[in-house]
Amino acid sequence: MEAATLFPARAIRLRRDATIRAGQGGPVIALADASLQLPGLPSRICALLESLACRDVPEADVQQDLAADGMPGLLRWQALVTKLDSAGLIERSVLTPQGPVARLRQAAVGRGPGSAVRAPAQVKLSRFTAIRAAGGKLVAERPGGHAHVELETAVTGVLAALAGWTSAGDGVAGLSPQLSRAVIDLFAGAGLLAPGSPDDDTEYTDAALAQWSQADLWLHATSRGTRLTSGYGGSYPLAGRFPPLPAVRPALPGPRVELPRPDLEVTAKADPPLTEVLETRRSIRAHDPAAPITLGQLGELLYRSARIRRVFPCADGQEAADRPYPAGGAAHELEIYPLITRCEGAPPGLWHYAAADHALEHVADPGPATAALVMGARAASIMAADPQVVLIVTARFGRVMWKYNAIGYSLVLKHVGVLYQTIYLVAAAMGLAVCGLGGGDAADFAAASGLAYHAEGSVGELVIGTPASESASESGGNR
Repeated sequence: MEAATLFPARAIRLRRDATIRAGQGGPVIALADASLQLPGLPSRICALLESLACRDVPEADVQQDLAADGMPGLLRWQALVTKLDSAGLIERSVLTPQGPVARLRQAAVGRGPGSAVRAPAQVKLSRFTAIRAAGGKLVAERPGGHAHVELETAVTGVLAALAGWTSAGDGVAGLSPQLSRAVIDLFAGAGLLAPGSPDDDTEYTDAALAQWSQADLWLHATSRGTRLTSGYGGSYPLAGRFPPLPAVRPALPGPRVELPRPDLEVTAKADPPLTEVLETRRSIRAHDPAAPITLGQLGELLYRSARIRRVFPCADGQEAADRPYPAGGAAHELEIYPLITRCEGAPPGLWHYAAADHALEHVADPGPATAALVMGARAASIMAADPQVVLIVTARFGRVMWKYNAIGYSLVLKHVGVLYQTIYLVAAAMGLAVCGLGGGDAADFAAASGLAYHAEGSVGELVIGTPASESASESGGNR
């Protein structure tokens, strides 16, 4: 770096994952499978591009180098930088004598907003901005945002200073006004600052923004932002690091209860028409205490809605499965754990439905941990008594996350939805009471089952039983 550089300096460079090479008529910038050709550039600008490919160049130094070309050269350079910035090919940084202390990096290459922005006079971090550790730095990013900012330890105090509204022109966190202002401008360029002002904090006063929690907005943005995540979708982020999980969950070592298999030809003739089932389906929250569900009924419900019909290999090396409901990539990561309180022919406790064998595998006897799950399901369904059976739906997360990047958990939730509907329709056709629950406690399930929270966790619950009288069993919450 030149000795004449004044610090802190605002600098730019090409993305560190981009390369520059000579092409017909001018340089070509390449990144992954995309490239951008820049024909007809003067030699001085070509030399500057070469510099940007390997280091952070202070913008003031660039201006000085181009001064010999006069205003036309400066304007041409600015147009080029704007083009590269809008394409996501520019990184902006704040330099000190010790090196860069903050860096803005665009999330995706392609058509996007520029990052050369000056922050307003009063600033605050957006309540959606999240901070994570990566590569020895703190990274600030926002769901759906087009860029993130990497911070060295020397300037991380700016984050705390921006927890509330503050003046962008003042020195914060013990930094000089010039340094803190340059870092805050990077936050503005990355879209990490709250809109509005101290008198009108629109993230709270605007209904469209106020309705979102940070977690919900992150899930929405990452699973629906095809251009914001490298390798979005079926890109196999864990292939080569871990083997894929088998389609069939390994058997549990405890006792098993074989389930009777229904005759589907007989069942098909006895079932009401699909339209009738759809129109009469209801969420029923009261079970008949005098006539609990039977093992045969539970087995038929599980067989018709969730059994594994076959397993087959895929070209990617992962086993796929076929079940009565659809799943992305035929991953079928969902498992069902019947938590039985009263079922004629089956002991109470927590069981696992072995979908390939059509059997129940013992997981845990009744106790404080399973009682907490029953109590939670009873409260969530607003039932006056304990449900006869709680079907706890879990996900073996590795089945989807081995293959899918950014959309793995959203796929799990989609699969839970189609499984809910399948169970609803089969239960309605059978004349059983069913009610899907809107929430549950994954930590309680981990405690009851002994399963690792991050490997296989609960993602849904339904209560199943025999229906009580219609007046006692229906509620309008999720008809």
